[in-house]
Amino acid sequence: MSTPTTTAPGAHDEKRPPADRAAAPKGPPNRLRGWVTRAPLLPALVFLIIVTQLPFAATLVVSFFDWNALYPEARSFGGFANYQEVLSDPELRDSVVTTAVLTAVVVLVSLVLGLLLALLLDRSFRGRGVVRTLLIAPFLLVPVAAALLWKHVLYNPEYGLFNGVLSWLFGNDAPQPEWVAQMPLGAVEMALIWQWTPFMMLILLAGLQSRPADSIEAARIDGAGAWQIFRYLTLPHLRRYLELGALLGSIYIVQNFDAVFTITSGGLGTANLPYTIYQTFYQGHEYGLASAAGVLVVIGSLIIATLALRVVSSLFREEVRA
Repeated sequence: MSTPTTTAPGAHDEKRPPADRAAAPKGPPNRLRGWVTRAPLLPALVFLIIVTQLPFAATLVVSFFDWNALYPEARSFGGFANYQEVLSDPELRDSVVTTAVLTAVVVLVSLVLGLLLALLLDRSFRGRGVVRTLLIAPFLLVPVAAALLWKHVLYNPEYGLFNGVLSWLFGNDAPQPEWVAQMPLGAVEMALIWQWTPFMMLILLAGLQSRPADSIEAARIDGAGAWQIFRYLTLPHLRRYLELGALLGSIYIVQNFDAVFTITSGGLGTANLPYTIYQTFYQGHEYGLASAAGVLVVIGSLIIATLALRVVSSLFREEVRA
């Protein structure tokens, strides 16, 4: 007659696969450990909320009030009246069109020039490091300093470099145009293109250097020329990087204030949305109206930023699959 065998209580646990033991429910100590690891980030999170979210919440509240700083006693709750006025005001609509034109021109031209410079820097030549550093320099300048450089060093009709070059080429009878007065929006666009082309160049250069070398080499062995390699291999590979550069550039250029304020002071049809909000708030003292316009700009920027984050996440997914 066989006798039943007994096993120790922990024997089954020892024989259980490690995956099963790892799948055991996590107790409060693990949650506590998670909070301990996150604790060093809490001061930064609190600081970020105080600096960014609380002012935006205050702006959102003010946007629902009819509030002129010159008549503080007449302040009253106006609901969505400020938003209706923002969307129906001809001056604000013109600033929206100016913002759209300014952003589109700067982003597109910067992308094209950045792509050309990235293709240049992707090649090996003597002094490439020095050239790359010099090309990045405009993006590292303070925006106000860059705008002042263009306004006084380049555009000035009396001692500016542009008119000086014209005099050097054509003599004393050379035309001396008033660059800012004759092409105000173009003057702002040129300054912004000069400053943002290095940013696009860096993004596209990173894309070029992430190309699969074996595909390029196989295409060359098959007899593909430089244009065919660029058209059918390089350009499709750079599509995500071009989208990322366009989205990130749009986020920043839509909010640009320094160049418009410094070069033209918003005159001659160059007032974009940020400058119009500045005028409404500081010169018109219409706090509610300016806050409503600012909220709409933030909402538009958030939409563009969401698209940019999706492009970035898709880039990371492609890198993981590769």
